[in-house]
Amino acid sequence: MFSKILIANRGEIAVRIIRALSEMGISSVAVYSEADKNSLHRFLADESVCIGPGNAQESYLRADRIISAALMTGAKAIHPGYGFLSENEEFARLCEENGIAFIGPTAEIMHRLSDKTKMKEIACDAGLDTIPGTKALENLEEAVKEAEKIGYPVMLKARSGGGGRGIRLINGEEELKKLYPLAKAEAEQSFADGALYIEKYIVASSHIEVQVLADEFGNAVSFAERDCSMQRNHQKLIEESPSAKVTEQERKELMEKVRVATIKMGYRNAGTLEFLLSEDRKFYFMEMNVRLQVEHPVSEILSSIDIVKWQIRIAAGIPLSFTNKDIRTKGSAIECRINARSTGVIEEMHIPGGPFVRFDTFLEKGAEVSPYYDSMIGKLIVYAQNRDEAIRKMRAYLCELQIIGVKTNIEEQLRILQSRSFIDGSYDTRTLEEVSD
Repeated sequence: MFSKILIANRGEIAVRIIRALSEMGISSVAVYSEADKNSLHRFLADESVCIGPGNAQESYLRADRIISAALMTGAKAIHPGYGFLSENEEFARLCEENGIAFIGPTAEIMHRLSDKTKMKEIACDAGLDTIPGTKALENLEEAVKEAEKIGYPVMLKARSGGGGRGIRLINGEEELKKLYPLAKAEAEQSFADGALYIEKYIVASSHIEVQVLADEFGNAVSFAERDCSMQRNHQKLIEESPSAKVTEQERKELMEKVRVATIKMGYRNAGTLEFLLSEDRKFYFMEMNVRLQVEHPVSEILSSIDIVKWQIRIAAGIPLSFTNKDIRTKGSAIECRINARSTGVIEEMHIPGGPFVRFDTFLEKGAEVSPYYDSMIGKLIVYAQNRDEAIRKMRAYLCELQIIGVKTNIEEQLRILQSRSFIDGSYDTRTLEEVSD
């Protein structure tokens, strides 16, 4: 097992990882930008190193500075969290070249799966149904021809990255001509890769994803599906597991299909396979995220399995000690993402507590919410014996959660939880786009 691990991230996920390391008896090293000099993750870690100014391009995205910090402090491994360099194969390769374990898939695996168009081919070979679409497009002219073949509406997507960036819904040729250069520019800015591809748009679909863990010995497990359909501008707001739309038999079959596909792909560590569930009950594979997901706590609280700890064990060469039969799928877990809608300093804060509830955050009184990073400042997660109880529980704890000093989306989350479409489980990926904020 590693004696010391550096966390190449910030915010709530850095705090989450540091706490897991503390429980495992592993020393932690935090990296922080000048904007995060007073952030909680810096002070929770055993050691901390400043790696640059507030701009992420000069700090959390500087692989050379992070590697230097790891070598300087004697860290034996690096956990990238999510976002930033977590899916950067060059960073994973740099870790390997410097004798530092990368807690995630190898650079070779990442390279093989990073091109989403090629990933679909791999998934198809592994027995998963895929959405009709193209390979990486050469130019706008090719995009127009391919969209005409597939038939509108279509989704224009970035080949690399995620988080809703570089994605556009296209309803016709003129719209494609207008939005293609915008999506390409956004992809280049976000992922340093402007390549785009087209997929058929599945109307009235649900965004379903399956968490996996896989070790180097050919073992893999899959967790109960998460429903991430409550989105605005392709940004997830609420996740729940299991999905109210998926039957027990469908769940069992999907978990096994994903487990087998993960093994066939030769994957290692934590990952997530994402699907669209169509009205005709077909699970269409979209992509695989080769990292820890923001919403991993939903699967953790439902299954009672610590995914972060298992990421670390797998990277240390420890085989999985459980199978799909050991993973709990009963009950209901819900996560609400708490986003800031302004910057500022936290003046007062009250975090609710109780059985089977957690609030993952980096906030504390005096903490600063800066303009440099993602707006998510916390995640409220609950578990209950059934979905109705979980919804009531989440409402109660959202009402109790108090964050004073910045504006948040807590009221919006309460409105969603009280909506008919969420209560009866009929919501899909279009629901929030059709409701004014």
